[in-house]
Amino acid sequence: AEGQAKAGAAAKCQDHAGDCRGTEQGKSLAGAGIADIRKCAPEHVARYSRTLRTPLKIENGKETLMSGDFTESVDPFSLFDSWLGDAEASEPNDPNAMALATVDAAGLPNVRMVLLKGHGPNGFVFFTNFESAKGRELLAHPQAALLLHWKSLRRQVRVRGSVKEVTAAEADAYFESRARGSQVGAWASAQSRPLESRAALEQAAATIAGKYPDVVPRPPYWSGFRLTPVEIEFWQDGAFRLHDRIVFRRAGASEPWTRTRLNP
Repeated sequence: AEGQAKAGAAAKCQDHAGDCRGTEQGKSLAGAGIADIRKCAPEHVARYSRTLRTPLKIENGKETLMSGDFTESVDPFSLFDSWLGDAEASEPNDPNAMALATVDAAGLPNVRMVLLKGHGPNGFVFFTNFESAKGRELLAHPQAALLLHWKSLRRQVRVRGSVKEVTAAEADAYFESRARGSQVGAWASAQSRPLESRAALEQAAATIAGKYPDVVPRPPYWSGFRLTPVEIEFWQDGAFRLHDRIVFRRAGASEPWTRTRLNP
């Protein structure tokens, strides 16, 4: 009878090849990836909902489960560092890509993808042309929001806060680390402004390359911003939309964080 019950439970799950975590056979985490448990019958998923909230990692191209519960974290910067490390191991490209949201003079939102180039307790750093749309908007309205989404991990992080220019030394150091072609491009592109043609852009790049045959200096209008967060939210996908969300908030950069669990 017990064997029949197990077989019946397994039959309720789709595409498991006989392995269902609603049965004794499926209680071991070693036998299947997270995709399998998402196809269990709802009552089985509910029984093992704790497992669903366990962070993921990629090994040999397959998702496996990691120990720990991120919702118990007390330091958002350490948690972000851990999640970014997981993304660097699992994302096919640009794990540091993030959406940057700003507002224009009329309060109309703008969003685009940029690359995160520094992060830690001091904030989140990215670089840009200050004469671009985002540069002008941030200089006029120095507040922004960031979103990093890692599809391979089914996770996202949202960040909000104020922005300030990085120091000239920081901007110089990062600019010097860039490929020569990217340095030339920073001079050649009048970012966000009308362009006559692709040929005109390539000619501008060739002119700059000839002007600076050796060291390419940093343009005076090219630098970076540091977003100092007052809110950081971590989200992880869960079965049947029972996602996990925690948000860290603080009144200012020198204030302590509070942590709140949110409904999905």
